[in-house]
Amino acid sequence: MDYPMTALNFKVGWGDSTSSFSEVSGLTMETETVEYRGGAHPEQTVRKMPGLRKYGSVTLKRGIVPAAGNGLFAWFDQVQSGGDFRRVVTVSLCNEQQEIVMTWTMKSAWPVKLEGPGLKGTGTDVAIESLEFAHEGITVTIP
Repeated sequence: MDYPMTALNFKVGWGDSTSSFSEVSGLTMETETVEYRGGAHPEQTVRKMPGLRKYGSVTLKRGIVPAAGNGLFAWFDQVQSGGDFRRVVTVSLCNEQQEIVMTWTMKSAWPVKLEGPGLKGTGTDVAIESLEFAHEGITVTIP
């Protein structure tokens, strides 16, 4: 019997870098609907056709580990300084044996928001940083 995949095993990579994240959200693809009706059309309804594709921003979240270094800040700084800051970002869903079963590939991705953790003197929560990035399209592959 085939069971649905769990969402707890995944890998994230961009360019030559990979990192561990606790959460990925926003892997959305949408096609706008274009409505059209010619004046001589005998039916009193509009025809619906596919329009432009839209892709939402993707958000990555992870616990801060200072000793591991942070390529996210360097990538975010590249956007302000110009140059080649767009990268391919992949999110790969893995099975229990850590084998990739599905990959979302975002082209021309770049960070638009980097958010530090909410800090609280009486809290015991993990310090979570968040990266939001824009991109120009998603392709989904299943090996």
